[in-house]
Amino acid sequence: MAKVLAKAPTGSGLVEVPCVERNGILEMMSMRRDPFGYGEARRARYGEVSSLHAFGTEFVTFAGARAADEILMNRDKAFANGPAWGYMIGPFFNRGIMLLDFDEHRHHRHIMQQAFTPSALKGYMQEMQPMIADRMQRFPTGKVKLFNEFKSLTLDVALEVFLGVELPQAEADTLNKAFIETVRAGVAYVRKPVPGGRWWKGLRSRKVLEEFFYANIDAKRARETPDLFSVLCHAESDDGHRFTDADVVNHMIFVLMAAHDTSTITMTQMAYWMAKSPEWQHKAREESLSMNPELGYDDLGSMTVLDLVLKESLRLCPPVPGQPRVAVKDTSVGGYYVPEGTFVTIPQLTNHRDPEFFTNPEMFDPERFSPERAEDKGHRLAWTPFGGGVHKCIGLYFGQMEIKTIMHHLLRGYEWSVPRDYEIPMDYSALPVPKDKLPATVIRR
Repeated sequence: MAKVLAKAPTGSGLVEVPCVERNGILEMMSMRRDPFGYGEARRARYGEVSSLHAFGTEFVTFAGARAADEILMNRDKAFANGPAWGYMIGPFFNRGIMLLDFDEHRHHRHIMQQAFTPSALKGYMQEMQPMIADRMQRFPTGKVKLFNEFKSLTLDVALEVFLGVELPQAEADTLNKAFIETVRAGVAYVRKPVPGGRWWKGLRSRKVLEEFFYANIDAKRARETPDLFSVLCHAESDDGHRFTDADVVNHMIFVLMAAHDTSTITMTQMAYWMAKSPEWQHKAREESLSMNPELGYDDLGSMTVLDLVLKESLRLCPPVPGQPRVAVKDTSVGGYYVPEGTFVTIPQLTNHRDPEFFTNPEMFDPERFSPERAEDKGHRLAWTPFGGGVHKCIGLYFGQMEIKTIMHHLLRGYEWSVPRDYEIPMDYSALPVPKDKLPATVIRR
């Protein structure tokens, strides 16, 4: 008899989740090496729903947009973010907005939302535009590792727009290294602070980040400036509540990580696909050349070609490849019994290639997002690069603003290419990044 996650209550009519027989650690290693091949093989054997045991925990994968709808929309409040993300990154991104739930999450998000209103975004745009324009004038040419250049640039944007500070290069490099180590720590196989290991490095780097923010918080409390750090120090809820120093530090560490990592990954994918499909690079460049060199906030909505490339790049490689939750009570998803305490995951990396909603899903085809085709509208959660429900990414509009601004200047000033037979080698062991940092030939126009 096949092993199941748990026996469904007698008379419930619910289906029991089948369990993968192989060792869970080996399964996870296979998944990280080739998530698409692994997902296809697992679905062929077990269907859209299956469970594996690893690290003393049961992990259930619910594939497909309909399961994503039940879990992310969470109408019965049966699932929580905090215990799931906390298991992975809790020690490193303690009490970030994504790790809070229910009333507490609503309260914190309401205050944080003041940092992402249209007026706040316009202010950030005014701050970042000249800095990005200046940096892009000095973009390197020749053989360039584009991932590294994008990461350096997005960190600079984050430091200026989010922190409102100029740092010596050595201190900026220290912060960047700390963010990399905290992100990678969450997927460590050895989840103890063994010296030299990922977990140990993550804990060490969390302290570096805390020390930086606590050292600067008094100055941010003292006067208001047009940066996220200052906004969070002064923002109030309707009833006059403000964030504590610890709240501000926790949210800043999380948002700064999320802002520059996800934007870097997205731009890397956009650059890759526009190098592999130069006709789309040409279309996007013609659009940018028809616009003013200096973008305004209101110009972003008219960048229709770049928007199609952005959406298709996010489909093929969402920066956050999965959405985990923990069941806080006995519940069901798609007719399957899910007992309290179960760790569930929505695999949006593979959901985005579901042939039910996307034609030729392995193909780079930005026009699938055109109004005429609108393949992402086949189900409201067929395309979920920013998550869904109450935990949908709070900074999604800032991220798109930053990405479009950088790509606008890159397209106007440069052309780039990769060899015809080049295929980007991806590392899916944490957030998805290219193993070779995407080497490309860049020439100034």
